[in-house]
Amino acid sequence: MYKPLIYLISISVLISCIPEKQKADLIVTNAKIHTVDEANPTAEAFTVKNGSFVAIGNTKEILDQYESEKILDLTGQTVLPGLIDGHCHFYNLGISMQNVDLVGTKSYEEILQKLISYAKGKELNFIIGRGWYQNDWKVKSYPTKKELDRLFPKIPVALSRVDGHAMLVNQAALDLAEIDGRTMVRGGEIIKENGEITGVLIDNAMSLIENAMPEPTLSEKVKALKNADRHCLALGLTTVSDAGLNRDVIDLIDSLQRNGELKTKVYAMISVSDENLDHYLDRGIYKTERLNVRSFKIYADGALGSRGAALKQPYSDRENHFGAMVTSLEDLDDIARTLAKSKFQMNTHAIGDSANSYVLKTYAKELKSQTNRRWRIEHAQIVDPEDRDYFREIIPSVQPTHATSDMYWAKDRLGEERIQYAYAYNDLLNTNGRIVLGTDFPVEKVNPMLTFYAAVARKDLSGYPPEGFEIENKLSREATLKGMTIWPAYANFEENEKGSIEPGKKADFVILDQDIMSVEIDQVPDIKINGTYINGEKVY
Repeated sequence: MYKPLIYLISISVLISCIPEKQKADLIVTNAKIHTVDEANPTAEAFTVKNGSFVAIGNTKEILDQYESEKILDLTGQTVLPGLIDGHCHFYNLGISMQNVDLVGTKSYEEILQKLISYAKGKELNFIIGRGWYQNDWKVKSYPTKKELDRLFPKIPVALSRVDGHAMLVNQAALDLAEIDGRTMVRGGEIIKENGEITGVLIDNAMSLIENAMPEPTLSEKVKALKNADRHCLALGLTTVSDAGLNRDVIDLIDSLQRNGELKTKVYAMISVSDENLDHYLDRGIYKTERLNVRSFKIYADGALGSRGAALKQPYSDRENHFGAMVTSLEDLDDIARTLAKSKFQMNTHAIGDSANSYVLKTYAKELKSQTNRRWRIEHAQIVDPEDRDYFREIIPSVQPTHATSDMYWAKDRLGEERIQYAYAYNDLLNTNGRIVLGTDFPVEKVNPMLTFYAAVARKDLSGYPPEGFEIENKLSREATLKGMTIWPAYANFEENEKGSIEPGKKADFVILDQDIMSVEIDQVPDIKINGTYINGEKVY
């Protein structure tokens, strides 16, 4: 007569022994996850709580231990840690989206037609464009201002080359900036033919025009940041390292992020100026959940395409021309000495072998016995093998699509010998143990799938060259993925909070429609982003 009671007691005991599942904000299951965690490189599922990863494992383990109102069954889709662009121009991307887009133009005539279409029916006080690239034209010489003067005799026009190191302007812009045949520029060039200004300005000469341009309004700056935000999130980028920002834009980014209007996380490299140095050295490192301000960006030299990169020996295609340092050696020394006494990182643009050599030696001299400073060379494009050992302590930050964009003409600039140690990404990786990968957008396209493809295949999108450009310097898929996740996180002093899918790190991740680690390499550029998450929130 007591059996039913015994059964009830037994059942209740069994129920009480079943462990209660833990609550999660999000559970992702049945995925092919590349964690970039060396201890657990692959997984099927994970949980997210309060914006961070909590547990990673197989689907059964996770579902046995956790429950959530939001379960995302990915049915075999690929998941990566949130992708990080290690060197780009996030704000400038947004600004360029408001101006005349000249990227991909195949002739000067096509540029002129774009300008005519842009100006039609508008009352303009300045026309600004970016993206021309004469190496893609049938006639590869620099254009001149003659046609711009005819079409726009009263409206200043300034058109930046794709790399941002050369600019074509008309006479109205020259007059506004008070540039004439007597104007002298240190660290730049005002190109002339037969004593007459052609309209092409190189490196520091461009600042004379930029100082005369109208300052974007607050609404234009906000629009630029929001446009760049949407564009980057749609391509799987969760953090961008913006290589050169002024205080007003950094403050605006902070404000928009705090208001929830800007989702992308930003590692801000402060543009070096006396004002910025004084302000931030006094204020110190500034860090929020989405913004990190702890580095300064300096330009050592110009770009190879515009023959502004500083070389040890003359350019192979221009007699007695060595390029130029755009920051004086004295100023570089002073900046390095000042920053070595602070907690700020120094990130220097160096393209030519002479610029790289000087900056590397300056770093070594000023840092001496200091450790874990994580100072960087941005681009590290042409590094003399004699100087490569300096990279044991200095982080190389490179852009793989530069190699596949430049390969058609780089040998003309450098010759047979120097081209062998240009774009030498695998050599740099072997020296340092890490390499940071980025795009330099809007110089190159934003899409990180193109970065991955260029690093591994060393080809352009047409598949050229079939054997790969300097294929001995390709990177493995594993190294490339690290170069787009954990290594830039390390270079940004953020490896403990992002860059891999591990418990305790922020839940930044992306969902791909194909497995980037196993699909045929030529299919990588076509991989689509099916979802972008930041702190566990779906942002695309």
